[in-house]
Amino acid sequence: MSSQLEQAREAAQSSPQRAVELYSAVLFAEQADGPSVAEREAALLALAALFERMQDAAALTRLINSSQGYLVTVSRAKSSKLVRQLVDRFNGIQGGLQAQISTCQGMVEWAQSENREYLRQGLETRLVALYLDGRMYTEALRLIAQLLSALKKLDDKMQLVEVHLLESRAYMALKNLPKSRAALTSARTAANSIYTPPPLQAQLDLQSGTLHAEEGDFKTAYSYFFETMEGLNVYANSRSVAAAAAASAAQTAAPDFEQQQAQAFAYMVLCKIMMQLPDEISSLFATGKTAAKFREHRAIVALQAVARAQKQRSLADFEGALTEFRSELQADELIRRHLTALYDTLMEQNLLRLIEPYSRVEIAHIAKLIGLPIGVVENKLSQMILDKVLLGILDQGNGCLVIFPETKQDSTYETTLETIKSLSNVVELLYTKAATL
Repeated sequence: MSSQLEQAREAAQSSPQRAVELYSAVLFAEQADGPSVAEREAALLALAALFERMQDAAALTRLINSSQGYLVTVSRAKSSKLVRQLVDRFNGIQGGLQAQISTCQGMVEWAQSENREYLRQGLETRLVALYLDGRMYTEALRLIAQLLSALKKLDDKMQLVEVHLLESRAYMALKNLPKSRAALTSARTAANSIYTPPPLQAQLDLQSGTLHAEEGDFKTAYSYFFETMEGLNVYANSRSVAAAAAASAAQTAAPDFEQQQAQAFAYMVLCKIMMQLPDEISSLFATGKTAAKFREHRAIVALQAVARAQKQRSLADFEGALTEFRSELQADELIRRHLTALYDTLMEQNLLRLIEPYSRVEIAHIAKLIGLPIGVVENKLSQMILDKVLLGILDQGNGCLVIFPETKQDSTYETTLETIKSLSNVVELLYTKAATL
């Protein structure tokens, strides 16, 4: 049988269909023919990897369903590990999310029929993550409620952390920040009582940073993103050799820690942009080897282009960066959402820069300089005046903007009121003391 596996490996590159036949012959051979458990496992994992490379989600689904007969012959721990590895193979297939959800649902039912509670809960946790990827938030929250009820009875703290983390992500996607923060607090509480693996701790830090960014606290968010990047770096460096060896032996992809680090570093750059500190971005690359290796990463390069446009207060450069790096800036929801808010801020800054030399200027002239329709510019200027960002009025009869000179406020009145208030407090305190004598 080992020679048949060797032939299949050689045929995988030149003739994938021939390799599928050879691997299937080993996997589905009668036990009397003599294939060992290790050989059948190797054939199963190799077939899954081959279908992933062929981008064949239907074949991978059929493989998982047909392998249930083999899975009942191995130990529960081994079968749980194999099922998770097989389901994760859909990650490399483009457009395979729905097939992955359907397959995972089918395996949940199979695990329940086989009375394998640990495997069922693990698959349901994976299914919640898939629901979130597919924006199926109602189904995700319904399954989370069932999982939390069962896990609290079993006191499985590790899986509780994962499910609470998924719950926090679900509520954040629904813009329910209070419930998202409550779920994250529950996850951290459960994590404090157990050893939390660095990748899971990094996910907790990443979610904390994302929540703080949503609430506008970019300074705190930056620190959490930094912890995420450094935590993953320590884990990857200390276990890179072992992880690579294990991945090779199991023929399954290891977690892409470098990609997760790049995401955290991109969020760090985003925080600097949102804090109006584009000059400090260049210094981020000097924070160690971890940051330096992402200098040429496409998402980082895109955010640097946005930072340069922000520094120049140029709306045209900002739109140019959005056009040139559209896929990089639109792929991540957090970056897309905050850059949309930044667009309004940058428009304000650009308008303020253009009207700086004037005390009275035509709106049509401003619209020509900024390259936007007159109606858009007029609406934005009126909003800035109402928000007291700009001192002036719109002379719509003449189509002009009249800018008032900035007046220096005399603080004598406010200071006098504060002094009188302090003296009044002293007199009341003395009166109270005298009344007690």
